[in-house]
Amino acid sequence: MSSIQKGQENQQGGAVAEQGEFGHKSLLRSDDLYQYILETSVYPREPKYLKELRELTAKHPLGPISAAPDEVQFLDMLIKLINAKNTMEIGVFTGYSLLATALALPHDGKILALDINRENYDMGLPIIQKAGVAHKIDFREGPALPFLDQLIQDEKNHGTLDFIFVDADKNNYINYHKRVIELVKIGGVIGYDNTLWSGSLVLPPDAPTMDDYLRNNREFVLEFNKFLAVDPRVEICQLPVSDGVTLCRRICSSI
Repeated sequence: MSSIQKGQENQQGGAVAEQGEFGHKSLLRSDDLYQYILETSVYPREPKYLKELRELTAKHPLGPISAAPDEVQFLDMLIKLINAKNTMEIGVFTGYSLLATALALPHDGKILALDINRENYDMGLPIIQKAGVAHKIDFREGPALPFLDQLIQDEKNHGTLDFIFVDADKNNYINYHKRVIELVKIGGVIGYDNTLWSGSLVLPPDAPTMDDYLRNNREFVLEFNKFLAVDPRVEICQLPVSDGVTLCRRICSSI
């Protein structure tokens, strides 16, 4: 998850809720199996600067809200598979997933990065600069929705992005989708993080294992998943990576 358009208090609650009794936020309810995946497939191939930023982010009080290492590896592979060049990330935090995207893009690739908290991004920026990819990133501080509205007012921006990753405030996921669908090209991909919401979507609303943060945002995630399921403009695939990633491939220009 990210810092965008969330209060610090809520973020701290989310960090605790998502990790729960396990040492990770993966839906795999086995620390040993998750560690096996990391040590076998993720860490041996992890670029050194990505590792450095992951370890730095883990020291942040809100570190658990960052994207998971296996999820970041998945995004890296996806970006390369679709040959993405022009991308956007909504919700940046320290820039861990942002750095992975920048490393996966070609030298002339671009990322428009949106977050309300510049301070967290500045924490990771020196590592991004050392990695030699800062030139690919255009960071904009502030609420994402007004900025997206400005972008879509100019038709020249329509259909210009190959990939968009959204990891932000869940109560606005539908609002983000209504806007970014205009910006991604037909055949392009939008990825939404946390769409299985720590597995809480199938629990009773009054389940004692859910804290207030999970419970209060659970309905937003449920509503968003239902919204995507009937959106004829996209093909979707929901994956149990980390605590849920939904991919949307745009297939038409209008409803």
